Amino acid sequence: MRFFVRTVVVALLCGTAAAESDGLAVELNKLEPGDNACRAYLVLDNRTGIDFSTLKLDLVMFDPDGIVADRLAVETAPLPARKTMLRVFDIDDLPCGQLSRLLLNDVVSCHDSAGALDDCLAMISVDARPGLSFFK
Repeated sequence: MRFFVRTVVVALLCGTAAAESDGLAVELNKLEPGDNACRAYLVLDNRTGIDFSTLKLDLVMFDPDGIVADRLAVETAPLPARKTMLRVFDIDDLPCGQLSRLLLNDVVSCHDSAGALDDCLAMISVDARPGLSFFK
């Protein structure tokens, strides 16, 4: 019986650690034309145990020729632990047709309620819907 209880406890602890270590998935979901802008939709799936109070991403946009077209710092927090959220932002003066790829260049700022967090870029994975390109 003790062996069974230990096995169950170890399995539960490992499952919790695995769920918290799954990181933060950021998906470029959609680009939509707007007035003198391209509206970008990011879906953030926070599979960590961290309640982000600040999570500012450094994003670089490339044109179809691979030339840097724009660079933005986008605040995506607040972002509660184990929550999926949508963040929408405009890329001014850049038509969606002139945006070929989006780079997550860095994390400018990353905090929870206790203060700054280390190496937030490492916990982020990126993906994009078909027809879009988002990389790190």
